[in-house]
Amino acid sequence: MLKGLRSIRGILKSLRTYYGDRRHRAGLERLYRRFVREGDLVFDIGAHAGDRVGVFRRIGARVIAVEPQPALVAVLRFIYARDRAVTVEPVAVGRVEGFTELMINRDNPTVSTASRAFIAAAAGAKGWEGQCWSERIRVPMTTLDALIARHGAPAFAKVDVEGLEAEALAGLTRAIPALSFEFTTIQRDVALAALDRCVALGFARFAASLGETHVFAHERWLSAEEMRHWLTDLPHAANSGDVYAVL
Repeated sequence: MLKGLRSIRGILKSLRTYYGDRRHRAGLERLYRRFVREGDLVFDIGAHAGDRVGVFRRIGARVIAVEPQPALVAVLRFIYARDRAVTVEPVAVGRVEGFTELMINRDNPTVSTASRAFIAAAAGAKGWEGQCWSERIRVPMTTLDALIARHGAPAFAKVDVEGLEAEALAGLTRAIPALSFEFTTIQRDVALAALDRCVALGFARFAASLGETHVFAHERWLSAEEMRHWLTDLPHAANSGDVYAVL
């Protein structure tokens, strides 16, 4: 009973945070219009409560919403039940197909993760106080290549999988026009590994946004080496953000 109430409270918090602010949605739309056009296919890897799905749909894109948390899968299917341009994939994304253990943070489901290293990095870190991953469930895992085989190649993929960004990109063996991946300052090594994977795939220009600002933190596109220095020099208090990569 208490677990269920905590889950509901955590999901409602996410819905208020990501759906309740019009400026948040407008900023996301301005940002994603750089990469997505009407009729494009988009992968939302780590769709969470689906606010990005809504933005991609307002642009006119078709969306594959990938989310392994059962409670959030139910939310996505409820919100987008009548939208034939949204397909919900209830799976995690990693290096190989199979199964993985997902660690659920009921009070803050946005940081639920399949990465033990992510949880270890958060332990005792400033800004991550009070986080608790109290439940473990077994979920199916697929790869970006397998999603492309099922649905076609996307024009853009958003990858936000709480510490497994490099693993998710390791399951992509062909270049797509553009993608983004989340980074955190508690796991710069993951961000740098994801950056290296992007370079191996042929991505040559990079930009980044901090937190939920939805604007680039610099005025021009950076090379991979410049982005590496930017991520390395970022102060711990920056916490998180997203790196964008284009061919």
